[in-house]
Amino acid sequence: QVQLVESGGGLVQAGGSLRLSCAASGGTFSSYAMGWFRQARGKEREFVAGCGRSSGIPYYGDSAKGRFTISRDNAKNTVYLQMNSLKPEDTALYYCAAKLGGGYYRTATDFGSWGQGTQVTVSS
Repeated sequence: QVQLVESGGGLVQAGGSLRLSCAASGGTFSSYAMGWFRQARGKEREFVAGCGRSSGIPYYGDSAKGRFTISRDNAKNTVYLQMNSLKPEDTALYYCAAKLGGGYYRTATDFGSWGQGTQVTVSS
């Protein structure tokens, strides 16, 4: 199983930007479909963005469309989430997830490996 470590979270004002990173180790990174999820306090885990294993074709949850961009660098074993025009409602713990194999997934139970999360707090 691949191990995942997120970084890049922090406190930002509304309208600002953050770039999250997720470094993978212990597996062949290009064999994994990757995803970003988030979980706000008292709410269920929500799909944010995902990308295919080799081509990295991105797809997004409704909350991320037009504001967030997922990308991956297979040479660096890293997936990124660029978040622009942040809103207070984007405040959450953001998780990176990996699923071995091809395909496009939006459900948390589809992913077998998870990072520990990185906190994003957006102030109004």
